[in-house]
Amino acid sequence: MMRDSEALVREFWRLMQTNDFEAVGAVLADEFVAEWPQSNERIRGRANFAGLNREYPAHGLWRFELNRMVAGADQVVTDVSITDGVQKARAISFFTFTGQRISKLVEYWPEPYEAPENRAHWVEALT
Repeated sequence: MMRDSEALVREFWRLMQTNDFEAVGAVLADEFVAEWPQSNERIRGRANFAGLNREYPAHGLWRFELNRMVAGADQVVTDVSITDGVQKARAISFFTFTGQRISKLVEYWPEPYEAPENRAHWVEALT
């Protein structure tokens, strides 16, 4: 199942890249649920997921860069950078499956912040 779940998540991000959010429904289970714990929101169903993504304010087409994927037998986690050319975000996404479809997606959208000066002597910049 690990190879199948990994391929399924890669297909999810490939379909998201098309910006045809209805097409993403091809990899989502009938009972699909997405949760965003930081904003206390649950998106239930393919149509709501597609509508939310389609209507999200954007300056251009959304682009998704898969930075990292960790795949287990029943769960896949991705770290993805997202931009519309102006807005930039990073999402940590946890995928679970029912059969050959994604049944649950839990996403965390951390906000970037400047590193505090008081620890500058302990760290170096990532970029």
